[in-house]
Amino acid sequence: MAAPLSRLSAGPAALRSWGLHCSLLLFLLLLPLLNSGYKEDSTKPACGKPWWSEDLDVTRHWPWEVSLRLENEHVCGGALIDFSWVVTAAHCIQGTKEYSVILGTSKLKPMDPTKAVSIPVRDIIMHPKYWGRTFTMGDVALLLLHTPVVFSKYVQPICLPEPTYNLKVGTQCWVTGWGQVKQRYSANSTLTPELQEAEVFIMDNKRCDRIYRKKSLIPRMAPLVLGDMICATNYGENLCYGDSGGPLACEVEDRWILAGVLS
Repeated sequence: MAAPLSRLSAGPAALRSWGLHCSLLLFLLLLPLLNSGYKEDSTKPACGKPWWSEDLDVTRHWPWEVSLRLENEHVCGGALIDFSWVVTAAHCIQGTKEYSVILGTSKLKPMDPTKAVSIPVRDIIMHPKYWGRTFTMGDVALLLLHTPVVFSKYVQPICLPEPTYNLKVGTQCWVTGWGQVKQRYSANSTLTPELQEAEVFIMDNKRCDRIYRKKSLIPRMAPLVLGDMICATNYGENLCYGDSGGPLACEVEDRWILAGVLS
């Protein structure tokens, strides 16, 4: 599930803009492992929804947003899809180090412990087709939390699409994160203290592949944007906010679904 990911993944190179675009992917291969994510019951909705805070925060609150931490330092974004599961990008994971996640806050350094929740990661499942940082296939990972989260106003899951669901070109979606991705990738890109959001639209894979090819040294016979990937553009904006591993969230028929993982 990584941004060109089995439809949710993509390698780090996918963050490079072709003028104004963020590349993402959606996941299909990992979905059977989780069935279809969190199930609705009589007391809880199947999916959370973004909402505005009463104190007029810079952004809406996205209740599934996760900050993946290594030694309490933010390394990637992620999305809560169940009581105990988070989706992120596989290239965010470095060996067997101990990770944790923070949920329930839009702030990179939360000050209110009543909203922010920190939970250690117990296990990590890498996409079986992930080849590493040098390639974009299968750039998705599942994080099993050490303890289940307690759903609240600030912590809600995002729904998963059905394995056969096809996202239509032109669909409006959103990417969110604390990392500032500029037109040209920079190792010095700074993190923002407040969660940022950007509206994007799903674009045609063939067109996306042509745009990537203009800057690529890979032979034309090898496609860069594969069938398990999707691309999104923000037509004309000169920067896009988002983190690797962060969600591509789309509202489809009154449900918010995780359509891809930023890679």
